[in-house]
Amino acid sequence: MYPPSVSRILRQITLGAALTASLSAWAVEVAGVKIDDRVTVAGKPLVLNGAGIRYKAVFKVYTAGFYVEKPASTPDGLLDQPGPKRMTITMLRDIDSAELGKLFSRGMEDNMEKGSFAKLVPGVMRMSQVFTNHKTLKAGENFVLDWIPGTGTVLTIKGQVEGEPFKEPEFFEALMRIWLGPKPADWALKDALLGIRK
Repeated sequence: MYPPSVSRILRQITLGAALTASLSAWAVEVAGVKIDDRVTVAGKPLVLNGAGIRYKAVFKVYTAGFYVEKPASTPDGLLDQPGPKRMTITMLRDIDSAELGKLFSRGMEDNMEKGSFAKLVPGVMRMSQVFTNHKTLKAGENFVLDWIPGTGTVLTIKGQVEGEPFKEPEFFEALMRIWLGPKPADWALKDALLGIRK
């Protein structure tokens, strides 16, 4: 039998270990960034389909995680699902926000037919302006893209919702094709988001 003070310490250590085990079961770590394996969007529980790192040359730029109700290993299997979806992005280095907005615009255009992209130009311009207003996204800062049926695409930067939702379903899909389309920003990241291990 341990003295009360030792018993209390042992209980705290045991509780701490249990909490750590619980946390590790509910998060994955990518490049030092903890990414929850489950989130709730618009009252619906979503699971992490996959997560990975965006590289530019040899440099790590950001981590990304994609959430859906039912895991899938193809872009259409993810994007054709009817419920809410979420993409989270956390910076691994400081980046010019305006440049990021331009890259997103180019990535959308590269993965769409010209006529379809033209219809989304007003939304693309608005999103680019939102990123421009932030000037810089620093390492550790993040933004979230949520698709909420009946509401639209909600953009949250550094924990703050930015303006009105982008209402067209095509807008969210076009954004996701930046990473999941036929000309993705990073092929290894595409595989990671699809949950494909190589």
